[in-house]
Amino acid sequence: MGIQTMFRITLITGGARSGKSSFALSLGLQNYSKRVFIATAVPIDGEMQERISRHREERGHQFRTIEEPIELPHVLTVLPGGTDVVVVDCLTVWLGNLYHHFQGEEKKVRVKVEALLDQLDHPLCDLILVTNEVGWGIVPENDLARSFRDIAGYLNRLVAQKAASVYLLCCGIPLTLKGEPLRGQTEFCH
Repeated sequence: MGIQTMFRITLITGGARSGKSSFALSLGLQNYSKRVFIATAVPIDGEMQERISRHREERGHQFRTIEEPIELPHVLTVLPGGTDVVVVDCLTVWLGNLYHHFQGEEKKVRVKVEALLDQLDHPLCDLILVTNEVGWGIVPENDLARSFRDIAGYLNRLVAQKAASVYLLCCGIPLTLKGEPLRGQTEFCH
């Protein structure tokens, strides 16, 4: 029986525009030569197209980009050979895509969420996953928004359990929630 390599999962969470993506990219550039970036966003309007363009520019050519709004669990099983690290940006956008794709049918969304959680038990390389904290505000007024908030919290909690490191970005500063504290760099926002 061969030696099983233990790959590391890192989860990065925080609020909107807190520096999560920049921090994830900075981690992905450290100690890795073959990098993949999985983008989950869909350019549904001008603002989102601008955001995607900004993120592409920030990544440059240092990552091979795979755009996948729905089949994230599958894409994680068919990575290019020799991939050292994958940055997924982001889980909550992916979750929103699932709700749209399945027209709000929570049971179908949960199937994909569980498939991702299962895949995280056997990663093919190191993973850096970006997500958002969406449950810190008021209780949403409609069923669909409450369902999204609840599933996002569930997903984040279970991914954090599987992760070796979890960072909360606040005002561009990564706070270590789980794992070894960062040494040196503390600000990653552009």
